Parts: sequence; structure tokens; C-alpha cells
Amino acid sequence: MDIDQLRSFLAVAEELHFGRAAERLHVAQPPLSRTIKQLERELGTRLFDRNTRSVRLTSSGHALVDPAKDVLEALRRARTAVESADHGEVGTVRIAFAGVSTHPLIARLARAVRSQRPGIVLEMSSQNFAQPAMKRLLAGETDIALGRWDVIPADVEARIVMRDALVLAVPDTHALASAHRLSLSQISSDAFVTLPPHEGSVLPDRLRRLARASGFVADVVQVAPDTQTALALVSAQVGNHLTLASVARNVTDPHVVFIPLDESVPAAGDVHLRAAWRRDDDAPALRAVLHELSVLEDTASLAVE
Repeated sequence: MDIDQLRSFLAVAEELHFGRAAERLHVAQPPLSRTIKQLERELGTRLFDRNTRSVRLTSSGHALVDPAKDVLEALRRARTAVESADHGEVGTVRIAFAGVSTHPLIARLARAVRSQRPGIVLEMSSQNFAQPAMKRLLAGETDIALGRWDVIPADVEARIVMRDALVLAVPDTHALASAHRLSLSQISSDAFVTLPPHEGSVLPDRLRRLARASGFVADVVQVAPDTQTALALVSAQVGNHLTLASVARNVTDPHVVFIPLDESVPAAGDVHLRAAWRRDDDAPALRAVLHELSVLEDTASLAVE
């Protein structure tokens, strides 16, 4: 029994006329009759009672109708599934993202994929820092990594998905809290709160670079495990914190003031958010999610005014 035999059987069963069934299948009537006879021989039973005036289903023929429809429907679903996967309409894409500043973009991406690509499932995992997300990408444990890196491995492709800038978070009681811009040299004697000096951690690295360029070593009085804790310590007047404009946009603590760095501060490398994926990964679902991500890309400056 094969697909062509089942398709031929259903055509005759629905038309109850070999001529009309042949026309429907775009075949000649004699080959269609031979196909039905071959199917009957393989099943060891007659499927149709036929004479020169009529064609009727036998009890065996009636019994075959629904199973034959099920097989053809399963074939249609299989073909549709393959075509959908090939066009990036179904599949699973794993995303590892780092930092609280990525959360709004991740939420927008999830909504966009759910709306535009409902057959794609996103599996998302949050990392404390960008470097572990990159390691997971290189190990094949995730498909897309979102983070900030100074070095992109050769076998990884990346692009900026959100432009960002450095800002200083200071307590609202700070003498310079009303400043429109600050240079690090203006607060060289202040205490600082930083994130852990994890491998590839951008913000502690930028603080060291900028302080050195301004001729001092930052007085780090406390290391916070994450950005939320660091800003809580700023609010408690423990110290200042070098952070991101994208973080500032989502903080509502009235006791924390965000001030852009003075443009004269020597460049220390960008802090833009990037999406990274393995260069040899050509999965259609991945490309579809990257397309949705490109639609959401915010290329405007996020500097706090």
C-alpha cells in the first residue's frame, strides 16, 4: 500500500465513478482501475462493487476511508511542518542575555516573535555577565547571546542592537547632583561602588580605564553582586556607580541621579548592546528571530539628558 494508491482509492470512494475520479486525479481511467485492483490484491479484499452502471463501496472499502484520510492528512501535516521549518516559521531558538538593561529589549522581542512567528518557541536564560553568555554560545548551549563584549571570537557574528552610553549614578545629596555633565576627574576623591571584576565585565573595566586616563585610581568601597544592589547602595550614599544610560531609563529611585559623562573624557571603548550568534548557524528559525530583532533595533543615542 502506498500514498498514490490511497489517494486513488479516496478519489474513487468520493466520486463513486472511475471516470470522474480519473479526471480529478489528472490520469487516464485504465491506469486508475489498475491501481485500485492492485490495492485490492495487496489487501486481499474487494473495496468496490462495480458494474457498468454503478460503483459502490464494500464494507471493507467503507472501513478504509477514514484511515486513508488520516494517512493523507498526516502526510500533509508533515509536508507543512517541513516547509514551515525551512521558512523559519517553526522551531526553538535559545537566547542567553546579560544585564538588567537588556530586559526591556528581551520583552519586546518575545512579544514580537509571539505575534509574528507564533510557531517559534523562545527559550531564554538570564546571565549575570556577558562573558558567560558568550561561552554558552561558543559551546552550542544557546543560539543567540545578548551582551557587551570588547572582543568577538572569530567564529561568531555580532551586530549592535541597542546603542548605549556611560553615565554616573550619584546620590541626590551629592554636591554635583544638578550637573548636566561630569568628568570623572571632578569626583576623583569620591567613593565608588562597582560590579564584580568578572572576566569580560565591561563596567568595572571602564571605571578602571577612565579613572587611569583622568590620573587617579578609583576608591572602590564596595562590590555589589548586581546592578540593582549597586544602585541601592548609591541611594544609601555609600558611593557613586558607573553604569549605563539604558539602566538609567528604567530606574525610578528618586534618591539616585544619573549624569552623563563629559564628552571630553577619553574614549574607553563602546558599551553598545550586541546580539551574537555562531557564524555557521544557518537555522531558518534563528534567522527569523534575528530579523525580528533587527526590526526592534534602537540606534538612537540613549544618553541621559
